[in-house]
Amino acid sequence: MAKVGKRTAAVREAAAGKENLSIEDAVALVKANATAKFDETVEIAMNLGVDPRHADQMVRGVVGLPNGTGKDVRVAVFARGPKADEAKEAGADIVGAEDLMETIQGGTIEFDRCIATPDMMPIVGRLGKVLGPRNLMPNPRVGTVTVDVADAVKNAKGGEVQFKAEKAGVVHAGVGKASFDEAKLVENVRAFVGAVAKARPAGAKGAYMKKISLSSTMGAGVSIDVSNAVSE
Repeated sequence: MAKVGKRTAAVREAAAGKENLSIEDAVALVKANATAKFDETVEIAMNLGVDPRHADQMVRGVVGLPNGTGKDVRVAVFARGPKADEAKEAGADIVGAEDLMETIQGGTIEFDRCIATPDMMPIVGRLGKVLGPRNLMPNPRVGTVTVDVADAVKNAKGGEVQFKAEKAGVVHAGVGKASFDEAKLVENVRAFVGAVAKARPAGAKGAYMKKISLSSTMGAGVSIDVSNAVSE
């Protein structure tokens, strides 16, 4: 059995026995235990009562966190002509068309969000097997296939977070940094939970939100009371 370090043991001990907390208490505990030498990301994980293999139970959406993520998001845009210029002016890190497709096909993916104008989708569609598994495929449902590329780039850079249920029905995302004020983290967590709640699919049966947990990159998970998180 691997030896547990002193810091890890202390983090686990601090979180032991503390379950179904309010969002405020969970945030305070996670911040207090984020003692790594770097600014840890505060992450939320939600276990949902859905089976994403069925189309009518897929959970997917986007939410603008009121206080941002604290992360520098690298944005790639598939566009030509004036739309390419708009993307560059808005702060896109990479802009291209066939050349960008070839770069990605060659195995170089140096971006965290991919946006495309509708006319670029025949090109982007060839990258489905590469971008899809990485949750980077542009999709009109989350605003990444759009003619308004400038706004899409600004939103991505400004704290917009996409979410999608994985095979086990789990949704997870970063909702800020441990250095954020508690109040700002609480606002971000509430915004994320609210967005997932609104994204409940028609095919979901029974309890939709089964469990919510919060943690920092190197910290132990803390469970949040689901009824408290959803009712507020």
